[in-house]
Amino acid sequence: MLRKFGLLFFFGNFFYGICTVALSIETSIQRDYPLNNYWYYILLFTATVVYYTMAYINVSVPDKNNIRAVWYMQHRKNIILSQLILSIISIIAVFFLIYPILPHILQMPWYQWTLIILFPLSALLYYGVLLPHYHLLNLRNTGWLKPFVIGFVWSGVVSIYPVMFYCINRNIPYILSAFGLVLFIKNMMFITVLCIMFDIKDYASDYNTELKTFVVKMGLRKTIFNIMIPLSVLGFGSFLTYNFIHHFPPGRIIINTIPFILLIIVAYSMYQRKPILYYLAIIDGLMLIKAICGIIGSTFFK
Repeated sequence: MLRKFGLLFFFGNFFYGICTVALSIETSIQRDYPLNNYWYYILLFTATVVYYTMAYINVSVPDKNNIRAVWYMQHRKNIILSQLILSIISIIAVFFLIYPILPHILQMPWYQWTLIILFPLSALLYYGVLLPHYHLLNLRNTGWLKPFVIGFVWSGVVSIYPVMFYCINRNIPYILSAFGLVLFIKNMMFITVLCIMFDIKDYASDYNTELKTFVVKMGLRKTIFNIMIPLSVLGFGSFLTYNFIHHFPPGRIIINTIPFILLIIVAYSMYQRKPILYYLAIIDGLMLIKAICGIIGSTFFK
């Protein structure tokens, strides 16, 4: 029973929904903004689950070695029903979010419109949803670019949207601050490294389909030492530099170091082959740990 719940929780992408909400709350607290209303977080959760489920819902002949694809085939009817319910909830959430502030939205400057459209557009291009017949525009099939696209979209959603929506809701200007940019870079680099770890899991299939991911092109050791660790250092280094310049409390700096240390430790662990639940629970779990550390650091170390 516990295993069935675990498979539903992770394979059904509900854990991704929780991570999106947690990282968004982290951003609001780190930037000293109040949290948004509950409809905002409901939309974040449901939209994330629906989006990630799209990758597997149309699988018709899964690889028997891919237990996630097999699970989707076995539960196809329930997954389609879940997608329908979550999509309806998303539409309801959009209505309750947008309708009260529609005049504010129509008055937004061009750069806010650009930021609002940019990340969903990138997410759709990732699956080739907008132009499905153009292989080069399906970013998911561009191996070296794929982790950066995912990191870019995730960081936009969790680093920019929470503050922007609060500003729209209160009809106050959204300011592109230096600290906001630092948080964006930190989140993007962190999540990009997690995506590269997932590419290690898919090494055999990516190699056979000639998808040139970093691990296929460079090998495992070079991917870890030349790509993953430098990106981790870049993400945290930007945050650390800003913290020192603006004299953030030592406790806040130390606790925000924990996720990046764990990130490097998990990167080293990739030398040994892991089951898929390890990737979903441990690797993606680093996003939740990062959010928790960021919330604690900003709450208790002002």
